[in-house]
Amino acid sequence: MFDTMTFTKIIGGFCGAFLVFLLGGWAAETVYHVGGSHGGEHAEGEEEVARGFPIEVAEEGGEAEEEEEVDFATLMENADAGAGERVFSACRACHQLEEGANAVGPYLYGVVGRDIGAADGYGSYSGALSEAGDVWTPENLNAFLENPRGWAPGTSMSYNGLSDPEDRANLIAYLDQTDD
Repeated sequence: MFDTMTFTKIIGGFCGAFLVFLLGGWAAETVYHVGGSHGGEHAEGEEEVARGFPIEVAEEGGEAEEEEEVDFATLMENADAGAGERVFSACRACHQLEEGANAVGPYLYGVVGRDIGAADGYGSYSGALSEAGDVWTPENLNAFLENPRGWAPGTSMSYNGLSDPEDRANLIAYLDQTDD
């Protein structure tokens, strides 16, 4: 079953793998080694080198820069439906734009101005949506798209939301133009 030649091949394989492992460790140490000596000791004439990147932290008591809050009405006036179409690509996984074409979520054709929970043929609405509002106004859509579970706790929509207010305004402008 095991003759001398088979045993020699097995031992040779292990020795070869160990040699490759040792040479790989040596090569990595040579390539990635940063100057200086080990153990915190420094050779004469060498200075300590800080490794890493400094992280600036706001000092306590100092005023942090506040982000400028942009009015949603201003964002809607300047919204770009073409950019909203690109944002809608994330919505395509669950929603369709054709009237009556429900998917995992209800169709979004004519959603701006439509009653909440009133997409024809879609019966999987959670009660949380109808409790949160009556009509999908741009303001309601903005709040929902920012944080669906925060605006309508208990909603079945699993999307986490759009954090960029400009993206939300662009998406709402795009959805608003779908029904002319």
